[in-house]
Amino acid sequence: MEYKDYYKILGVERSAEEADIKKAYRKLAAKHHPDKPTGDETKFKEINEAYEVLGDKEKRQMYDQLGPNYHNGQNFQPPPGYEEMFGGFGGFGGAQGGAGASGFSDFFDSLFGGGFQQQGGFGGGHQTYQQKGEDQSVKVLVSLEEAVHGVEKSLTIQMPMPTRQGGFSHQPKSLKVRIPAGVKQGSRIRLTGQGMPGYGGGPNGDLFLEVDLQNHPLFKVDGDDVLLNLPLTPWEAALGTKVEVPTLKGKVSMNIPAGTQSGAKLRIKGRGLGKADKAGNQYVLIQIHTPPAESDEAKAFYEKMAETLPFNPRHHF
Repeated sequence: MEYKDYYKILGVERSAEEADIKKAYRKLAAKHHPDKPTGDETKFKEINEAYEVLGDKEKRQMYDQLGPNYHNGQNFQPPPGYEEMFGGFGGFGGAQGGAGASGFSDFFDSLFGGGFQQQGGFGGGHQTYQQKGEDQSVKVLVSLEEAVHGVEKSLTIQMPMPTRQGGFSHQPKSLKVRIPAGVKQGSRIRLTGQGMPGYGGGPNGDLFLEVDLQNHPLFKVDGDDVLLNLPLTPWEAALGTKVEVPTLKGKVSMNIPAGTQSGAKLRIKGRGLGKADKAGNQYVLIQIHTPPAESDEAKAFYEKMAETLPFNPRHHF
């Protein structure tokens, strides 16, 4: 059985990262597609077979486990126990010469038992190879209010499109998308068919929007929870009070217990991020602000306090 060096076919090192493999595949596939003047049907099929394996984490791992025998070329033999280990993927005895019924080589079919979709076209028995377009991922900036309530956004993204010269150029693409209520940092929204065009009439890839939450002047995000610093005067903290506290879902009235200390953490349940039934909480962090002693009267007042309320917060030092 002829061994196929998929790394050599794509022109990448065996240690290549996933992004480098994808980049090499795109360039070669665009150059050798049969529908193009520079196309080479045999080469195109070979390129797609290589990417079918190296572009898939599990298949690549299995392929790499062929071990040191990969350099044996035409005399390739799988390592002992390989067929028993991966027999569910077709074994090594099912294909004899030529391309398998799937359109891939007998080497691929015997390893994976897979198939590459073919459809007739152009008459005279010519085969048009169809492949789904590449998925794309872009980040979309979303405010905290939009994340909580949902919003419709108009976006213009730069989409890589294949050129007739075999390369890629970035072209603007305008979209109207609905950001659902309850999204969080890193949430992914799938837009089916909005990715790169397929080859040979194959379906378009998908576009994934990755939510990137915008910084807010009042709130900070901690997972599903929202944090708010709440300034209080010394007398409000000492005597207790009721204050209006802003949240992403409107203001709420909060009781501040008498004797509240700076750094205390109070909870408002269900006012964080996420879907309504599983939303996080808002935590209010108390910060006691002391008025400045900028006048003689203010200084006298503080001196009177020191005399009337002797208090040493460092007594435990």
